[in-house]
Amino acid sequence: MTLSIYNEKRNFAETSEPEGKVVETGKALRFVVQKHNASQLHYDFRLELDGVLLSWAVPKGPSLDPKVKRLAMQVEDHPVDYIDFEGTIPEGNYGAGEVIVWDTGTYHAHGIENMEESIKALHEGLEKGDLKFQLHGKKLNGSFVLVRIKNRFSKKEGDTTWLLIKHKDEFVSDEDILKDNTSVLSDRKL
Repeated sequence: MTLSIYNEKRNFAETSEPEGKVVETGKALRFVVQKHNASQLHYDFRLELDGVLLSWAVPKGPSLDPKVKRLAMQVEDHPVDYIDFEGTIPEGNYGAGEVIVWDTGTYHAHGIENMEESIKALHEGLEKGDLKFQLHGKKLNGSFVLVRIKNRFSKKEGDTTWLLIKHKDEFVSDEDILKDNTSVLSDRKL
């Protein structure tokens, strides 16, 4: 995992985003979903692993309905300090626009609560392109999967196109959870 691409894209003299450095994982793996009103409104879905936040841009945001498959484009890793970033990225900077923390919490590999075993299963799932995990958030809970799909239009090495899908469990709902437009940290709204 590296933060070099993250650091190259940012001018830290102009943005209040945290500088990228890898940190040790704490007692629990964390996740964050940030609502980001950049050139296009989207949600940034981030999972802590190996001292960084693995990151996907989800244009239509997460859903609690297993029938709904959301496109998730994998982007550069972000620093763990980004987990509580809210604010305005200034014009002229990469990702310019407003950011709020839409949801946050902890997570583990699906069905595995032991930290070491969970991390091993997450690495295996990431490698296979079938990353199954359990979220314990303020808005998102239950079992989800990120599934990598082949992008026939991509000429890049490695496919960055994934689908974010809710598994069937007690947290399933056809309610539009995205109507809740409030930060879980500050009560800010976009």
